[in-house]
Amino acid sequence: MIGVVLKSTGSWYVVRENTTGELYECRIKGKLRIAGIKSTNPLAVGDSVRFEEEETAPELGVISGIETRKNYIIRKSVNLSKRVHIIAANMDQALLVTTLAQPATSTGFMDRFLATAEAYNIPAVIVFNKCDVYTEALQVELEYRKAVYQSIGYRCIETSATEGLGLDELKGLLQNKTTLLSGHSGVGKSTLINAVEPQLQLRTAAVSTSHNKGQHTTTYAEMHALGFGGDIIDTPGIKGFGLVNMEKEEISHFFPEIFALSTTCRFHNCLHVNEPECAVKNALNENRIAPTRYESYINQLNDHDETTHYRSTEY
Repeated sequence: MIGVVLKSTGSWYVVRENTTGELYECRIKGKLRIAGIKSTNPLAVGDSVRFEEEETAPELGVISGIETRKNYIIRKSVNLSKRVHIIAANMDQALLVTTLAQPATSTGFMDRFLATAEAYNIPAVIVFNKCDVYTEALQVELEYRKAVYQSIGYRCIETSATEGLGLDELKGLLQNKTTLLSGHSGVGKSTLINAVEPQLQLRTAAVSTSHNKGQHTTTYAEMHALGFGGDIIDTPGIKGFGLVNMEKEEISHFFPEIFALSTTCRFHNCLHVNEPECAVKNALNENRIAPTRYESYINQLNDHDETTHYRSTEY
């Protein structure tokens, strides 16, 4: 049988059979566990797998193989013995849910996620959530960020679950697609999904008032079927993303506006830092590239953690 992994709870996986939609609790066949997997997890939510029913318990199954992934998205693993953790696989798109307040999402985090999505061929859409609570200064910042990312080619939508803003657009975006939903804890991912698909009743929690950070309500990635068609992969609030096993010269490939200009640099391997006749640096000086994007590129080039720098707008 062929099915899709909906959830992993350690050594067991919930698998939905493709034809009947029946759910099975599956374990991995021993040989699959050591089949050269380079990540901390051999299987991820969204993986298409081959499995068979257990003879003694029809509701249980054994996974014997994994189909070729069309794409996947990763983060650096906290497990020092491995390099990466696969968050999810086989997505049609990724929705990055961000907020400018309660809590604030840094442009550094946004750009790390977008670069990772570019690297693994996952179309990304940016959701600016909680727009109903933005001050006048934050509205200015919102318009700036939208202008920056839309000019690069990213679709941006504004939402507010409490006010019903943008929910029809969000629902249309999700329909009949497999969508990864990501962003920091507290940005309202689960609340948004509950608003467009109330039957799911995903657990939510308020943002911590002492630290203005979200509290983790999703502890593992899980795929949920949408009644209007499609699947949503809800993920834990993730602290940071990073490009893994990439040469420095490759990082600019995942910043579309920088990559487009790099072909006219004097040197084909230009890193766009101190090299002469650099088209990217010229564009930066002429305000044709957003300073926040260039800063994110440099941070990734130096493998720095995400920064919290914003434009000069004071909040």
